[in-house]
Amino acid sequence: MIRILVIIILFCLSSSVAMAGEADVVRVEVKRSGTVYDFAVTVSHHDEGWKHYADKWVVVAPDGHVLATRTLYHPHVDEQPFRRSLTGVKIDAKIRKVTVRAHDLIHGYGGREVVVDLPD
Repeated sequence: MIRILVIIILFCLSSSVAMAGEADVVRVEVKRSGTVYDFAVTVSHHDEGWKHYADKWVVVAPDGHVLATRTLYHPHVDEQPFRRSLTGVKIDAKIRKVTVRAHDLIHGYGGREVVVDLPD
């Protein structure tokens, strides 16, 4: 009986972690400001609290190099989806497209990514 109870509890715990899923980038706005870029990124993730939340999003060059990171310092349980900005991102003039992807504490990367053309 105890073994069955333990299995049920473990199943419930693993299901709750899986329910939050991966962090998805749902919208990206990019503006050029002189020689740098400003990003406004909307992320969707069913944050559950301090143990499972979207903790950052990154701007990635076509070669996989991370150009910038926007750290998210707390869960957004009651604010979904949420938008955060990062200004002053320096990107080589040769780069014309970047990928924005979000990260969460449990799944890492893996949700929806958005590829954006950089404005002239």
